[in-house]
Amino acid sequence: MLNWEDPLAGVTGKSVEAELNPNARRLAELRGGQAAVRDIRKIATEFQNDVAEPQYEAGQGIMASGDARSGATGLESIEMGARRIQVDDKQIINCRADLNQLVPFKYRWAWQKYLDACANHWMPQEINMNADIALWKSLDGLTEDERTIVKRNLGFFSTADSLVANNLVLAVYRHITNPECRQYLLRQAFEEALHTHAYQYVVESLGMDEGEVFNMYRELPAVARKAEWALPFTQSLGDPTFRTGTPEGDQRLLRDLIAFYVIFEGIFFYVGFTQILSMGRRNKMTGTAEQFQYILRDESMHMNFGIDVINQIKIENPHLWRKDFQDEIICMIREAVDIETQYAYDTMPRGVLGLNAGMFKDYLEFIANRRCAQIGLPEQYPGASNPFPWMSEILDLKKEKNFFETRVTEYQTGGVLIWD
Repeated sequence: MLNWEDPLAGVTGKSVEAELNPNARRLAELRGGQAAVRDIRKIATEFQNDVAEPQYEAGQGIMASGDARSGATGLESIEMGARRIQVDDKQIINCRADLNQLVPFKYRWAWQKYLDACANHWMPQEINMNADIALWKSLDGLTEDERTIVKRNLGFFSTADSLVANNLVLAVYRHITNPECRQYLLRQAFEEALHTHAYQYVVESLGMDEGEVFNMYRELPAVARKAEWALPFTQSLGDPTFRTGTPEGDQRLLRDLIAFYVIFEGIFFYVGFTQILSMGRRNKMTGTAEQFQYILRDESMHMNFGIDVINQIKIENPHLWRKDFQDEIICMIREAVDIETQYAYDTMPRGVLGLNAGMFKDYLEFIANRRCAQIGLPEQYPGASNPFPWMSEILDLKKEKNFFETRVTEYQTGGVLIWD
C-alpha cells in the first residue's frame, strides 16, 4: 500500500523496492510541489483533533445541545407508529427523516438519473476486442508513442475508478441523508466497479503485463500525481469520527464532493478520454475506444449528478458558500488544470494522432470554465476555446454519433456502439 506521506517510504537507497521500481528517482520529485495536498491534510488533522464541534449560529438550523446534528444514517431503531415521512422532511445532508423510505420523492432529478443509468447498462464482454488484439500484436500497427498513450491511460484509469468507488462507499454515502440520492450512489458505485472490470478486460485481452499497468499509480509520477492529489479528500471524510452538522463539517463534505465530482471525474479524466477516443476516430484500438466511450457516458452522468447534489446543498445551506470557501475551490480547480496539463505533456511528449499537449492545455482551460460555471463560480480562463469539438458531440448523453458513419446509435439496455 502506498504511503502518501512519503511516496518513497521503503524505496530509498539501494533497497529491494528501489531495485524493483525503475521510476523511484522520478517518484522522489513528487515530494515537491504538493503544498496544496499538505494543506488539505493539515485541515483534515485539525478537524480530527477538534473534540468540541461548534454549533450552528442562529438562523442556520440550530439543534439543541447534545442532539445528533449530522442526521440519520438508516441504521436507527424502528419507531413503531411514528409520523409518516413528508416531502418537506427531506434534505440532502443532516436530515433526520427515515432514510429507509424511498418515497415520497423530493429530488426527482436524482431518481430520474438512477433510472437513466439503469437503462444505460452495459458489460465489457459485449464489446469485440479482436481487432485491438491483432493491432496490438502487430509489429508495425501502432507507433511507440501510441502504445505509450494506451498503456499509461489504462494505468491511470485502472485504479482511478477504484479511488472514486472507495470515496463513495467509505466516505460520501454515509453523509448523504436522502434515499433517492443514495439510490443513485449505489448505482454509481456499481458502475465504478464495472469500469475497473472494463480496464482489466482490455489489459487481459491485449496480453499486457497486469502488474505494470495496475501499479502505475504507485510507480509512474505522471499517474501517481493525480491519485496523490485526490486521496486526502477520501481520507478526510473516511475518518470514523467525522460528522456533518456544523458549518465546518458541512464544508468539509462539500469540498470532498467538488474534489471528486467536479475535478477528479470532471477534469482529471479528460486528457485520457480524448486521447483514446481520438485513436478510435482513426480506426485504431476501436474496441478499447468503444469501452472508453461507454465509460465516458457513465462518468458524464456521475459528474452531472454530483454537480446537482453540490448545488442543492448550496441552496439548502447558503451559509456554506462563503467567499473564502469559493476562493479555496477556485484554487483547487486551477491546480487541477496544471496537474492534468502536465499529464498531457507526460503522456504525449510529441505530437501524435493530430494532437499535441498544447491543445490539451487549451481544452482543459475550456473545461475548467465550464465546471466553474456549473457550480456558480466565475470563469478563470477568459477566451478559452474547445480545440476538440468532436468531444462535445459524443458527450450528448441521449445520442452518440458513430465516429466513422453518420448514423446515430441510441443507448438502451444491452445495446452496443458500432465502430465498423
